[in-house]
Amino acid sequence: MRAGHWLLCLLALWSGGAMAQAYPARTVIMIVPSAPGGTLDALGRLMARGMSADLGRNVVVENVSGAGSIVGMQRLVRSDPDGHVIGFGNLGSLAANVAVTRELGFDPRQDLTPIGIVGNVPMVIAASPRSGVRDLTTLLVRIREQGEGVTFGTPGTGTTGHLAPAYLLSLTGLRATLVPYRGAGPAMSDLAAGTVDAVIDQTVTMIPAHLGRTAVALAVTGSRRLQQLPDVPTFAEAGVPGFDMVIWNAIAGPKGMPPAVVERLVRSIDVALADPAVTTRFADLATQAPPPEERGPEVLRRRIAADVDRWIEVVRRSGMAVQ
Repeated sequence: MRAGHWLLCLLALWSGGAMAQAYPARTVIMIVPSAPGGTLDALGRLMARGMSADLGRNVVVENVSGAGSIVGMQRLVRSDPDGHVIGFGNLGSLAANVAVTRELGFDPRQDLTPIGIVGNVPMVIAASPRSGVRDLTTLLVRIREQGEGVTFGTPGTGTTGHLAPAYLLSLTGLRATLVPYRGAGPAMSDLAAGTVDAVIDQTVTMIPAHLGRTAVALAVTGSRRLQQLPDVPTFAEAGVPGFDMVIWNAIAGPKGMPPAVVERLVRSIDVALADPAVTTRFADLATQAPPPEERGPEVLRRRIAADVDRWIEVVRRSGMAVQ
C-alpha cells in the first residue's frame, strides 16, 4: 500500500509538471465582463499584453457585457476549467454583486478559481462639462434641490460604478437617479454629451476623461490627492470623509482549474506587473499593483469572501435596491 501510495504521488507530481509545461496549448481568452472603454477593459488589455509575452501565446480580451457584468461572469463560470478561458473582474463583479442581485446564477466564493489581484484603483466623481458643476458641494446642493432629476451614469447594476453613487447617496441622505449602461465607456460618452450629470468610476477611466475635458473631476478617494490630479480634492477635503472606496481588480478562472495551471498564471501575472510598459501605464492611471505578499490565489479568495460579507451589510444598512 505504501509503495502504491508513493507511486500515485509521483504520478500526480509528474502529471502536474507536464500540464504546466504544456500550458497554454492555444490562445487564452480573457473575459472582461463590460463594454470596451472602461476601467476593466483598459486594465485587462494591459495585463493581457504583458501575460502574452510571458506565456508565449496570445491572451485575447473578449468583452462580454450585459446585466452589470453578470452575463460575462456567467460565461466565465461555465467555461472549461483548463486555463484557456480566464476572467478579469473587480470588487463589483467578483464579490459585491452578490449583495445587489438576487438571481446571480453563481457564487463567486464557490464557483471561481481565484488567481490573483493585479491592481488597486482609487475612484473619482466627475460631472458633465455641460452641467456647470465644478465642485462636489455644488453637485450635492443640486441633488438636494432637484432630487431624482439629477442623474448618475453607471456601468451597470452591481458594478463598482453603480455601487459607488448608491453608497454616496446613502452616506449623504440624498436621492438621485442611477442610469445603468452596458459598461463605463457608454456612460462616459453620455457624461461628455451632458445626457447624465455625473459618474463615479475608477481613475483608469476618469483621469484621461478629465485631462481630455470630457469630464470634470470633483473629488478622489484616498487619504491624499493624486499626483495626476493635483487640483482635485479628496472626498474628505470636499466634505464627505466617509466615502473612501478603493477598488481591487483581479484575475480568476472557472472552478476546478488545475493547480499547476493556476501557478503558471500567477507567475505570468508577476512577470506582467514587472513589465516597464505596464508599471508606467499603471502609474499614469494611479493604479497600484499590490506587493507580492498581497497577490496570489489565497489572498484573492479571502478578499472575495470578506467583500461579499461587507457589501451584504452595506446594502442592508443603506437600503440600496436589490435587483
